[in-house]
Amino acid sequence: MAFSLAHTLFFFLLLLPTFSVAQTNGKITVNFSLSTTDDSPLLSPSGDFAFGFRQSFNSPDFFLLSIWYNKVPDRTIVWHANGDNLAPRGSKVQLIADQGLALTGPQGEDLWTSQSLTGVAVFGVMNDTGNFVLEDGNFNKVWESFQNPTDTILPTQIMERGGALSSRQSETNFSKGKFQLRFDQDGNLALNTINLPTDEPNPPFYQTESTAGKQLVFNESGYFYILKENDERITLAQGSLSTGNLYFRVTLNFDGIFALYSHPKTSTGNESWTAIWSKPDNICLAPVDSVSSMTGVCGYNSICKLNPQDKRPTCECPRRYSLLDPNDPYGSCKPDFIQLGCTEDEVNSQQDLYYLEQLTNTNWPFSDYNKLTAFSEEKCRNSCLQDCMCAAAVFSTNNVCWKKKLPLSFGRFDENDGGKVFIKVRNGNSTLPDPSFGSFPNPRNEPVQKKNQDGLILVLSLLLGCSVFVIFILIGATCHGFFYKKKVSEIDRNGSVLQMNLRCLTYKELLEATDGFKEELGRGAFGIVYKGALKMGSNVLLVAVKKLNSAAQEKEMEFKAEVEIIGKTHHKNLVRLIGFCDEGAQRLLVYELLSNGTLAGFLFGDLKPHWKQRVQIAFGIARGLLYLHEECSTQIIHCDIKPQNILLDEYYNARISDFGLAKLLMMDQSQTQTAIRGTKGYVAPEWFRNMPITAKVDVYSFGVMLLEIICCRRSVVMESGSEDEAILTDWAYDCFREGTLDVLVEYDREALDDMEKLERFVKVAIWCIQEGPSLRPTMRKVMHMLEGVVDIPIPPCPSPFTTT
Repeated sequence: MAFSLAHTLFFFLLLLPTFSVAQTNGKITVNFSLSTTDDSPLLSPSGDFAFGFRQSFNSPDFFLLSIWYNKVPDRTIVWHANGDNLAPRGSKVQLIADQGLALTGPQGEDLWTSQSLTGVAVFGVMNDTGNFVLEDGNFNKVWESFQNPTDTILPTQIMERGGALSSRQSETNFSKGKFQLRFDQDGNLALNTINLPTDEPNPPFYQTESTAGKQLVFNESGYFYILKENDERITLAQGSLSTGNLYFRVTLNFDGIFALYSHPKTSTGNESWTAIWSKPDNICLAPVDSVSSMTGVCGYNSICKLNPQDKRPTCECPRRYSLLDPNDPYGSCKPDFIQLGCTEDEVNSQQDLYYLEQLTNTNWPFSDYNKLTAFSEEKCRNSCLQDCMCAAAVFSTNNVCWKKKLPLSFGRFDENDGGKVFIKVRNGNSTLPDPSFGSFPNPRNEPVQKKNQDGLILVLSLLLGCSVFVIFILIGATCHGFFYKKKVSEIDRNGSVLQMNLRCLTYKELLEATDGFKEELGRGAFGIVYKGALKMGSNVLLVAVKKLNSAAQEKEMEFKAEVEIIGKTHHKNLVRLIGFCDEGAQRLLVYELLSNGTLAGFLFGDLKPHWKQRVQIAFGIARGLLYLHEECSTQIIHCDIKPQNILLDEYYNARISDFGLAKLLMMDQSQTQTAIRGTKGYVAPEWFRNMPITAKVDVYSFGVMLLEIICCRRSVVMESGSEDEAILTDWAYDCFREGTLDVLVEYDREALDDMEKLERFVKVAIWCIQEGPSLRPTMRKVMHMLEGVVDIPIPPCPSPFTTT
């Protein structure tokens, strides 16, 4: 026994140095793996940095592969791999020779890999600089985290021209945010926003001018500078003379502030990171592009204020406004009252319905539609109160009154402004119903009669009298829901789901069908689409597999209930849902694969499609929307109609895709969107007002897209060369009003030869994009107008308070 114990101790001592090296010298070899269940991360030799998994701040069952300062109390993350695709519990990262670092989920699915290896990886090293390096057999670097930064630059890190940092979405959400720092090809440093979910940049709100730098350098002494071609340095910031006692980092924060921070290495636990330098000096007052639809730091209808201590912004909603998403303090604000517009409010005096809340030193620099000069403050207030279009008025110190519309953008507090803002809010707690299915304005302008008060009393009496009955109904519905959930969960994996023609597929089947999710077809707010080949009996069917993002990871019953609704839709102008996967944390939808891609690719390519083809596509989309709104068993509001969500089959028939997904993901917002659904340029105005969302939001989006089909150009073209033509909806109305449709279609001979139909389509589009939802036609009326079976009145200006 003594001999055996001695041998055991001897072998343990032999193994102990190996274990210690794995934890302290930061070096790993091929086939090394680390799991979310492992407690010990890979440490750099000094222990200053750690590489491994960090539990999500928002969900304990999901993890972020990252590098962090290990000795700082809050263990500050300085690099992360999978912010947009968090790893479920049970995932692991492995070093593979030809792939580098490979992060896979519990079922073996690919979540993230290190890209652009310049050789075969043999070793992985976690350095004391915070750089994770992959090396080949000759110790040459084949990949490094320093060359693939996320939101932070560390001492000794160098960024070449074309490099960029991306912010997070929030302090605890590591998905890509809307701010970007770029070291552009001209050698200038620029801060700008991007139009999520794309990478399309907006004009910079801060940049260095004419630096012509070749590298952006953060050296070991804490100096942060641009190195020019002649080796001249342009110093941006200096850390400290006592660099040996301090940690440093330069970070692009989620709120757009780019800052240099320091932290003492010897910590008592009470210290925090100190900002030594930051840009811009006041992000609330940073210049913005008047044409851009981005909201800046704060969302629409919100006010940006700068904290003078740390120069970080905060966002506030005006009085009688509240956050669209209570969990997003930097998001948009909505009125706590209903703003119905002119048609609905015309029965009462505006002064009776509304009053003005006053703010000082506050402004929304855009969204104005009327400028009144030589005005008094009283006249400015009264003018806004009497104007049903006016949401706010700004009275400046030079006696100018600016009347503004919703949504209000780039709100800012400036103590040097001196002006006054009057925000119009509704008296009391008015919550008038929205007339969601209206028609055209009264052609004879007959006054609308007030509602009979006796009728209102009768309705209230009936409601109160039925309350006991309603309680019993609710109890019955609750019990039914319990048994329904049980029924939904009983799935025959080899047959149909709830008597639908849908296949319930396993994750393994879809993994094989897509060859490990190898070929990506596209990505958007809801997830990534992969090409696959699915065996259906003796046949092989090409499919598009949409892997939903983490917004749909929970609420199993709601997922299946909505899949049931989508699965019951059958129409030639809808993309067919073939099956789905609901396994563990995985939610996937399987659609038929259409051969001719998206309408966006068809319209906006190098060659202009034929007019007759475009006409048939417009008819097909209208028929599909009419079916979703009025003809299927459950009304479906798409919420994101745009050319990227219209697919074309082999005969160029239009098929609407992603219908029902907005409703399907309503329980958890997509990570790339806030509470407002849809895509820039296609979003109906009522999203920004506290109004019921109805099928009319799809009508608005269809109108924008119909103009794109007519003109073969995008709804917003920043580089058009003419500001008048940048916004398609405004330009189209101008051309219609001035009788210059030939200019609108760029002298398209086929379209001009069919002038009657061209004019009809343009009028339909303008009716669809009316700001008041009650003015927009239903999709049934749209179909009748497109077909020419009803007369189309001359449409009014779609944005009557917009200067055209």
